[in-house]
Amino acid sequence: MNSTNLSQDWYELNQRYLSAALALVRDAIEKYIIKIQNQTDNKHLSQQSQHYEDLQQVALSMPSPSALERICKIFALSEFERDVLLLCACMEFNGDFASLCAAAQSDTQRAFPTFSLALAALPNAHWDATAPNSPLRRWRLIEVAEGRALTLSPLRIDERILHYLVGNRYLDERLAGIVESLPETGELVPSHQKQAETIAAVWSQISTTTVLPVVQLCGSEPTSKKAIATKVCKILNASLCVIPARVMASVPSELENFIRLWEREAVLSGSALLLDCDRIEMTDSARVTAIERLIERVNGFLFVASRERIPFLQRPVVSFDVHKPTIEEQSILWQSNLVELAPQLNGQVKILVSQFNLNPLTIRAACAEAVGNFNQGQEKDLGKILWNACRTQARPRMEELAQRIIPTADWEDLVIQSTQKQVIREIAAQVRQKYTVYQTWGFAGKSSRGLGISALFAGTSGTGKTLAAEVLAQELQLDLYRIDLSSVISKYIGETEKNLRSCFDAAEEGGAILLFDEADALFGKRSDVKDSHDRYANVEVSYLLQRMESYPGLAILTTNLKSSLDVAFMRRLRFVVQFPFPDTTQRAEIWRRIFPSHTPTEGLEFTKLSQLNVAGGNIRNIALNAAFLAAKSSETVQMKHILSAARAEYAKLEKSLTETEINGWIPK
Repeated sequence: MNSTNLSQDWYELNQRYLSAALALVRDAIEKYIIKIQNQTDNKHLSQQSQHYEDLQQVALSMPSPSALERICKIFALSEFERDVLLLCACMEFNGDFASLCAAAQSDTQRAFPTFSLALAALPNAHWDATAPNSPLRRWRLIEVAEGRALTLSPLRIDERILHYLVGNRYLDERLAGIVESLPETGELVPSHQKQAETIAAVWSQISTTTVLPVVQLCGSEPTSKKAIATKVCKILNASLCVIPARVMASVPSELENFIRLWEREAVLSGSALLLDCDRIEMTDSARVTAIERLIERVNGFLFVASRERIPFLQRPVVSFDVHKPTIEEQSILWQSNLVELAPQLNGQVKILVSQFNLNPLTIRAACAEAVGNFNQGQEKDLGKILWNACRTQARPRMEELAQRIIPTADWEDLVIQSTQKQVIREIAAQVRQKYTVYQTWGFAGKSSRGLGISALFAGTSGTGKTLAAEVLAQELQLDLYRIDLSSVISKYIGETEKNLRSCFDAAEEGGAILLFDEADALFGKRSDVKDSHDRYANVEVSYLLQRMESYPGLAILTTNLKSSLDVAFMRRLRFVVQFPFPDTTQRAEIWRRIFPSHTPTEGLEFTKLSQLNVAGGNIRNIALNAAFLAAKSSETVQMKHILSAARAEYAKLEKSLTETEINGWIPK
């Protein structure tokens, strides 16, 4: 029973019950002292009888069993073992009890409880209570200090048990920093509620068995898994604690100590344990062994949260795949959390769920952020506020995995042929109309494959591939992330696949645009299988193809060598845009637009500048360096500055600046 369910009456009666029980043990010690001193004291016998009556009366008036009775039932203590526990508790509550212990043992140096004293003075004594596997010692209800002999060693009640007897409820401090209590996260969406009820029913049906099955919660949705686990515990009138697998002890003796402490805590507080394996890699053999040992050894309600299923050797397991709420459930969540702004929504919820795939916790946070910003009045466009709140909430995971590019370019900055620009506009249109086609018109119900919008931008360096991605991000008001291939590709088997999975999973939540720059380095032709490395390289490509097909957002791949891409990979791309090297007309147009409106220029001849046989990326470098040269000389940007910058750019490219390219630039 949780402390919130305990009434003040129970606390007061529990104190009286404990006091009467302690008095009976004290009476037994005093009676023993009288016996060994060959004295007679009928008054003492009368007091003992009164304490017993008090105990019975309090027990009958309590609304629920006392803490002492619970401990006896939970740990199956015999009457003698109960009295040994109380004997140790007397030392904490009675200031003169140490002198009684010394008198009972006829030794002033032994002013503390011992098994020897208990066996001699307490009724129904039995030697089994002293064994390491007895409830008192196995569950560490008492501690045996160092001494000359087991029976003569000092005994002390465990502090957690001492406070429990009084009625105080708290997490054992030896578990603090390792185990953390999880509060309830609110109402679940229907699909998650159904899973919680199913799990609770499974455990309820077999709760009388000695070994409960492990409930394994799988998938890439950690917050929803925890929410489901807390709901299960609420149904079962239990509390939930979580232990991250990364902080688990891997040394066997330390792990065994943790298991013993947790099992005791679980029965004392009525708690379930969630082993969080979501953020660890199963590559550390010692860590994996510790995880397997804990799963196999720990008794009671145990959840295991992991991305993939973890195989078990001994213990039965029930697995559930946990996904984000459905589109319909997300829509209901948005509407229920924006009730006060319902008149201003005007169809915004449909737009949000078409682009962002958020869990309930994130949706609630985004709603709170949006409502706060809207009420402050700094921005009156509720749709824009909600959209930006979603982007903000979804960013943290992606920020750890990729570089966010803040787009500044628009359609005017994109100087390419009209046919290519039209394809890019079509990409933007498909991203906007995803909800209508996939959900309203039912294409998503046909298959989960092929729903991703993928595009290949092919062309030599500097022809505008990344710029086009920026234009799309600016147009769609979505975050653009460049995937650093050097951090994705790994020589270790499985690592590349894992890195790709992390990128796609994080991007799915925020509907981000993924930009795989120079993708031919990763997505090249699948090789003939000559060894195990070739075989696994092909597995990586196959995995990428599958994720590209199922990724609901926009993924853009850029390559300088279109011919190097796998044919099967090309077949799965929805759009392919070729970025040719710009001709003189396009280069002139790029030059006209390259300088910001605030840049002072003088005498620039764009037709002559277009003679430079370089791509748009190089033109930007030349223009920027020319601006610095002009600023250094306190002059406006002129042809001479561009000439100097062009020579530096050509030298960098290891090219020669021909007379044809600069003919007529500078008067002779």
